[in-house]
Amino acid sequence: MAILNILEFPDSRLRTIAKPVAVVDDEVRQLIDDMFETMYEAPGIGLAATQVNVHKRIVVMDLSEDRSEPLVFINPEFEALTDETDQYQEGCLSVPGFYENVDRPQRVKINALDRDGKPFEMIAEGLLAVCIQHECDHLNGKLFVDYLSNLKRDRIKKKLEKLHRQNA
Repeated sequence: MAILNILEFPDSRLRTIAKPVAVVDDEVRQLIDDMFETMYEAPGIGLAATQVNVHKRIVVMDLSEDRSEPLVFINPEFEALTDETDQYQEGCLSVPGFYENVDRPQRVKINALDRDGKPFEMIAEGLLAVCIQHECDHLNGKLFVDYLSNLKRDRIKKKLEKLHRQNA
């Protein structure tokens, strides 16, 4: 396994729309394993392939405290099951150090393939629903900062650009 480099906002590669995975093979499973290792090392609870500059529709997440509940979503799609939204404070491995409130539907239905390429469906609520929506946004070239005001987004962008210059 390998720890992959996580792209950080405002890197334009984060805006790339991911392509569906045609075949779930050993190469895809290796990427999934590398993504889990990267996510756990970061540490985070979710990671989309787009964030590691692989533009395939793959998401990994684990909301457990002890890293015992890894979830894999290949070619995920979701639909809101309610018009009701909840506000969660979201953070992102691609926007390190920033947390902002985002409104998202409370319940969603997810259709995806698992790490073996088998289709599955699940109903998600709460944090799982938020995470799947957040990670699917990545696959569509969208970040949680896109839900913020222009002022907040620009402030975050400037701070991260300054940090990137200092670390270069």
